[in-house]
Amino acid sequence: MGARLGMKGCLYYKPGGVAGAGVWTLLGNVKDVTLNLEKGEADVSTRANSGWRATLATLKEGSIEWEMVWDPDDAGMQAIFDAWLDDTVIGLTILDGPIATPGSQGLRADFAITKFGREEPLEDGMKCPVTAKITFSATPPEWYVVPGP
Repeated sequence: MGARLGMKGCLYYKPGGVAGAGVWTLLGNVKDVTLNLEKGEADVSTRANSGWRATLATLKEGSIEWEMVWDPDDAGMQAIFDAWLDDTVIGLTILDGPIATPGSQGLRADFAITKFGREEPLEDGMKCPVTAKITFSATPPEWYVVPGP
């Protein structure tokens, strides 16, 4: 498969969450998308570690950050804004390729939109910085791989 360009990545949304009615829709009005995957840490250092700190990984964390061009007529931007404004869950799938391409993979989960801003630079278009974080849901987050034929 080889290396992939960032512009080939795909971010999909589904209002109401992963298990909700409807279809996954490509969020095309995005740029500079970042998938953050981390784990918390527990310090398990002891004297037996000969002066070395020892760590165990704990809970996983997932968030997605991106920018959108401010466009009130864009259905995707409006869905993201509505999820922020109304405190509703939105399903997001961030893949390294199209959702119809077998082998494309990435995180799929229900998210809360925790940041939705609007930047108004003097010599550039208006932009919206967005942050989405995994939220409480009956559907657990998953590393999704598009199945083959």
